[in-house]
Amino acid sequence: MKIKETLNLGKTKFKMRGNLPVREAEWQKDWLDNDIYQRRLKLNQGHERFDLHDGPPFANGNIHMGHSLNKVSKDIIVRYKGMRGFYAPYVPGWDTHGLPIEQQLAKQGVDRKTMDRAKYRELCHQYAEEQIAKQKADFMRLGVMADWDHPYITLQPEFEAEEIRVFGEMYKKGYIYKGKKPVYWSWSSESTLAEAEVEYKDVEANTIYVAFQVKDGKGILDDDTYFIIWTTTPWTIPANEAICVNPKFVYDVVKVGDKKYVVADGLLTTVAEQIGWENYEVVKSLKGAELEYMTAKHPLFDRESLLIEGLHVTLDGGTGLVHTAPGFGEDDYNVGKKYDLPIFSPVDNQGKFTDEIPELAGMFYQDVDELMVKKLEEAKALLKLKKIVHSYPHDWRTKKPVIFRATTQWFASISSFRQEILDEIEKTNFVPSWGKTRLYNMIKDRGDWVISRQRAWGVPLPIFYAEDGTPIINAETIEHIAKIFEKEGSNAWYTHTAKELLPEGFTSEHSPNGEFKKETDILDVWFDSGSSWAAVMRKRDGLQYPASLYLEGSDQYRGWFNSSLITSVANTGKAPYKQILSQGFVLDDKGHKMSKSLGNVISPTDVIKKMGAEIIRLWVAQADTTSDVAVSYDILNQAAESYRKIRNTFRYMLANTSDFEPATNRVAYEDLRSVDQYMEVKLNDLVADCLAAYDKFDFNTVFKKVFNFISNDLSAFYLDFAKDVLYIEAADSKARRSMQTVIYDAAVKLDKILTPILPHTMEEIWAYLKEDEDFVQLANMPEVETYTNHDELLENWQKFMAIRDDILKALEAARNDKLIGKSFEADVTIYPDDESRKVLDNLDADFREILIVSKLTIIQEDAPAEATKYEHLAVEVKHADGEECPRCRMIRNDIGADEALPTICGRCAKIVRDNFPAALEEGLE
Repeated sequence: MKIKETLNLGKTKFKMRGNLPVREAEWQKDWLDNDIYQRRLKLNQGHERFDLHDGPPFANGNIHMGHSLNKVSKDIIVRYKGMRGFYAPYVPGWDTHGLPIEQQLAKQGVDRKTMDRAKYRELCHQYAEEQIAKQKADFMRLGVMADWDHPYITLQPEFEAEEIRVFGEMYKKGYIYKGKKPVYWSWSSESTLAEAEVEYKDVEANTIYVAFQVKDGKGILDDDTYFIIWTTTPWTIPANEAICVNPKFVYDVVKVGDKKYVVADGLLTTVAEQIGWENYEVVKSLKGAELEYMTAKHPLFDRESLLIEGLHVTLDGGTGLVHTAPGFGEDDYNVGKKYDLPIFSPVDNQGKFTDEIPELAGMFYQDVDELMVKKLEEAKALLKLKKIVHSYPHDWRTKKPVIFRATTQWFASISSFRQEILDEIEKTNFVPSWGKTRLYNMIKDRGDWVISRQRAWGVPLPIFYAEDGTPIINAETIEHIAKIFEKEGSNAWYTHTAKELLPEGFTSEHSPNGEFKKETDILDVWFDSGSSWAAVMRKRDGLQYPASLYLEGSDQYRGWFNSSLITSVANTGKAPYKQILSQGFVLDDKGHKMSKSLGNVISPTDVIKKMGAEIIRLWVAQADTTSDVAVSYDILNQAAESYRKIRNTFRYMLANTSDFEPATNRVAYEDLRSVDQYMEVKLNDLVADCLAAYDKFDFNTVFKKVFNFISNDLSAFYLDFAKDVLYIEAADSKARRSMQTVIYDAAVKLDKILTPILPHTMEEIWAYLKEDEDFVQLANMPEVETYTNHDELLENWQKFMAIRDDILKALEAARNDKLIGKSFEADVTIYPDDESRKVLDNLDADFREILIVSKLTIIQEDAPAEATKYEHLAVEVKHADGEECPRCRMIRNDIGADEALPTICGRCAKIVRDNFPAALEEGLE
């Protein structure tokens, strides 16, 4: 009989290599065929709810790594909540309206300006659906579990109808108005932009100091005096209507040569240095309030400039006198309203000057910038020209600069209910916590929201105009339009006449001839996605409003988090979410944004083909998403190494519990050996830590704790010495069944804990475990147990682990000195102090087995000089006497003690004699 036939060598069909790129798709098909998503929901029906509302990605192109981070994070949370017993539906969504799709069609040669609007929108609709199909396949390939058959899409008729109702309720409450005021205007998109659609880039700009001569100094200033303004936008000089001063500041009249200039006292030294005044004299000082209602001559046009007051004027830079063009700036507009100044904005949709200024008509504003510098110099009004680099707003889609331009638009008045919004922010939980301050300050400082857009692809503003231009919006027309959209979609706005869209028999005193016009603008796309709480969470059966959680990138504080909050509070008085979780951006490993030009783009599809989706999911779990997240193939390879470690540890556990039947072989906790109890306690603490981390959406901590347990507690400790029991002892021995109990428990609990992160692999492992559920996703997370001896047991074993560390150091030194090879060759004698001896006495354990040595002696006396001294013990290592037993590989002095089994040691002989009687007859080889 062969010796190996007497050993319990672990066997399993669980493969060392995952072959993830192939196998993952098979498991995903299995989940769909077995309707796992709905079965999990059904199991939790009637339980406490957790509703994560999906922020809709824009339907344009295949997904990128940022999408992967976002969707996998959501999937981890929803899977965890489901396995914790929560009723946790997850409806994926898509944002489909807006400029990017129009741009894509333009690249294909489609000209929206020459096409029938309805037919053009049909092309946009078709393109959006093609992109949704692509992204849906990409998300599903990541293993994201969701209600994929019933997503919400902002172009769906039922969604558009609900969005119209949200708008109508805001209008009814007086929050919607039409006005002419400066907004972010993208000449490259020919549309207004929301704050969330603006990004800032450093640009070089002309900065100029300009002299405006006093026209009416109110008897205080002479006509030969000049007000000095400073601006970074010379092209706005033609629209100057006023010069703004701070009434609280002191202003100096400064004589330079034969001219006098007015400058804020706090900026005089800086201005003199910038302009190059070497000799100047302050001849008079006066309060800013004294300058109010004086007038100045415009240096280039036959127009007066009024001196006005404004508290937005600071001493941070410039001259303390601010060039004011109400048609081209928000502060200018606000202060201009107080003085009833004209809102003069002589620039068209394409950024070209209109014929309101004939000599500039048709010129692009950037060209006018250079022209103004030249004209002011010719007029001897330019005191200084300087180039500076400063941060300037750009269209986030076209990457072109934007301008502030006063146009007639529809606005949502934030100021009308700002405090209600701020109160709701205070009630919301934020992860990270700084998100609350960020959103609070954004709302606190936010101006009114321009909600109209001059585009074609979007939800039309449901507004009619009477013959005299009066807007018509009321509860009757809103609900009528909503029902039409519900039935036909918003394209009905373009396929029907105004009369056909109005309620039957509708009349208005403002249209005596019964004629009406339709608004041509569409709603801001942020109003689309910002209405999803109503169209999805409140409207759909099986979902709940407010949502338990919104999770998106940190840019959504000014985007979806923001617009959803405004529309929700405006309609219901409540925030649409109970919690917000924000994540950083995905960058390369050098901190650069990914771009094709840099060659640092990593495609999730490519990663899946090479490594599998599990590696992307593990990358997400390893990342600290509270800040920006790095990704590169080096980082992904590190994740792959972690995956291999996890997989191989599970393989070992499966192989060594293949003959373990939990129903009949399990050893009760109180009957386990002390070291086995210690591992059960450690495992239980791990479960508690991981559940707590999951509850905080801290996947990084879950991964770290699990990986540390697998690497250190299992691989480097328990499973390392377990071989001497699992392989060598009788199959049904108490020691072996005790260890198998712990290993099997660890396999089951770790499998459950890791399922939200690595669902494909954990499902594969589950098939080898002997549990009741046919899919691990239908099992519940492990519960935290209570062990009465927890604290004492943990304390004693942790002290032993410190002793073990010292002994391992001594063994390593002996190995380096060529005294021993493997640790089984060692004969170890330890000399513990009283404290260490007490620890060893308190533990009922086979320390020789745990230390994996052939002989261990504990002596309570002074150590000899040759022993290695440590803080609480001394250690002496020598090569063990005797021969190596071919069965247990220990160095023994009793080889052949059993005459019937002369080749093996006494311990092994007893095991073989008791369990393999055939070996006595056949002998061992």
